[in-house]
Amino acid sequence: MSSSNQDLPVVGHWIDGKPDSGTADRFGDVFDPATGAVQRQVALANEADVDRAVLAARAAFPAWGGASLAKRHAVMFAFRELLFARADELAAIVTSEHGKTLDDARGEVQRGLEVVEFACGIAHLMKGEASEQISTRVDSASYRQPLGVVAGITPFNFPTMVPMWMFPIALACGNSFILKPSDRDPSASLLLAELLSEAGLPDGVFSVVQGDKDAVNALLVHPEIDAISFVGSTPIARHIYETATAHGKRVQALGGAKNHALVLPDANIEVAADAIASAAFGSAGQRCMAISAAVSVGEETAAALSAAIAERARALTVGPGNVAGTEMGPVITPQARERVASYIEAAAADGADVVVDGRELTVAGAEEGFFIGPSVIDSVTTEMSVYRDEVFGPLLVMLKADSFDSGLDLINANPYGNGAAIFTADGGAAREFRSRVQAGMVGVNVPIPVPMAYFSFGGWKDSLFGDLHVHGREGVLFYTRGKVVTERWPQRAQGVDYGFPTQS
Repeated sequence: MSSSNQDLPVVGHWIDGKPDSGTADRFGDVFDPATGAVQRQVALANEADVDRAVLAARAAFPAWGGASLAKRHAVMFAFRELLFARADELAAIVTSEHGKTLDDARGEVQRGLEVVEFACGIAHLMKGEASEQISTRVDSASYRQPLGVVAGITPFNFPTMVPMWMFPIALACGNSFILKPSDRDPSASLLLAELLSEAGLPDGVFSVVQGDKDAVNALLVHPEIDAISFVGSTPIARHIYETATAHGKRVQALGGAKNHALVLPDANIEVAADAIASAAFGSAGQRCMAISAAVSVGEETAAALSAAIAERARALTVGPGNVAGTEMGPVITPQARERVASYIEAAAADGADVVVDGRELTVAGAEEGFFIGPSVIDSVTTEMSVYRDEVFGPLLVMLKADSFDSGLDLINANPYGNGAAIFTADGGAAREFRSRVQAGMVGVNVPIPVPMAYFSFGGWKDSLFGDLHVHGREGVLFYTRGKVVTERWPQRAQGVDYGFPTQS
């Protein structure tokens, strides 16, 4: 947090259909991770700023929630076209503030677009069910209706994709939505707000409140907010879930991960090494679905896989994300860089073999950037902190198992359960892994098994707090509530009977 620097542009909020500078006098620095320079500041909302956004959302909800499905999906279609047209601009903003390569940023925007396209089918997704004559002249039907005002609290690592996991479905279902993006890369959120407004979304239905924990806590306890979606670390996810549910809100809070790849002796080592290196070091390892632990079955498999991944790590081109040919950019902050370095040091002290040491990297011409190279650490055990903790950087640990069962048991003993993958040519082993592994998303020869938009994203165990995953059918269920209507109507009149009355 800092005071305002008049020489730097300020990223503000978006409230009630227009840019809003806020009323607080606190600001955060927004870095260019590739140079280490502060390029702009972000306004940090106070409770009053949050309240204005929530009240605008509440005022806008009745009309938007009561709008026809045709109107709502027309806005989503228009937003999809605008987003597609300006995808490169959005990706450049992400690269500037996050540091990931332009190709990676474009891929992030594309995955967000897929959720928008899913939300364009809201007329079908909101269908209920009906049964006629459940009793004499009695019919029943079920409906899905919007919750009201919902909020999304999103992380720095995907400043466009993760918000788009949430708000397109929430809006299409008829809710008002308040986005609290990361204060580390906030600018993309404002462009998304502008495009929604241009697409015809009424004022107040979508707001952006920039900020830190003060803004988060104000959202968690606000009486006019009905639901909270969150993606971030497990300790914060637990806090979000416990606080918001204690205040009567529906919550889906996605936490951290320690995603494993199990490599069997029959796997193609070159294919597995390509896939695991990509999953471990892409986006500088700052993905909740990054592979951060490789478990090899057998000594021969372990030696071959370690050597192959180390070769790829040493050959990786690291540099500014907007430079052609760069394969991995910097991490988000100097603190993130030091955190990764501290785990390399701890692993060496614990007796692990640091095969590739990312601390040795220098990027010519970008010495002040937040760069750390890919690291491969072999001979790791489950007691080491480098294995136990979510490092969230370009660091891969290598573990050994004697058999398929012992490798699977190792994975299942981990407290996280976000994603897991197996590399094998054995269909029976793959099927058993798929059935028994305790993770919400599973890949078979696929290192990052992130579901498409029409399936749902979410983990198990300490990787999820709440009952429903994001996007897909579960996303629709999260942002709506069910109503069942049972009806009986008077029997149709039979006309006048002029006959002599008799008992019958």
